[in-house]
Amino acid sequence: MSIFSEKEQELISNAVESAERYTSGEIRICVEKTCSEPVLDRAANYFNKLGMDKTAQRNGVLIYIATEDHQFAIIGDAGINKLVPHDFWNSTKDTMLAYFKEGDLTAGIIAGVKIAGEQLKTYFPYLDSDVNELPNEVSFMDGK
Repeated sequence: MSIFSEKEQELISNAVESAERYTSGEIRICVEKTCSEPVLDRAANYFNKLGMDKTAQRNGVLIYIATEDHQFAIIGDAGINKLVPHDFWNSTKDTMLAYFKEGDLTAGIIAGVKIAGEQLKTYFPYLDSDVNELPNEVSFMDGK
């Protein structure tokens, strides 16, 4: 899937790595062309498929994007959701959407990663014993 160039993928992966440097939380990006069900259901499905519900502190955040359908969602696991403000994910989406409307998908994702990372750092600071539990690369899905 050539939604992002190699350089764009590297920029996104680096943003995830940078955000996770200050938190024990985990951030993943999941991208596919189309979304065949309600976007939050689809994101939740991939959240589980990617093993994000298996982190030690239940502090994973998934940014899901269906590029051709122009839909996206941000979901957090139980550990982070019970701590962040109730409108947190919507305000993060608004920031990302501003970039998306300008046609800059990469910058929008990076902005979302940075915001999520700041919240994760607040509630789940980095621990000396921290292990990167999930990959930082963009996950491209084929819709199955």
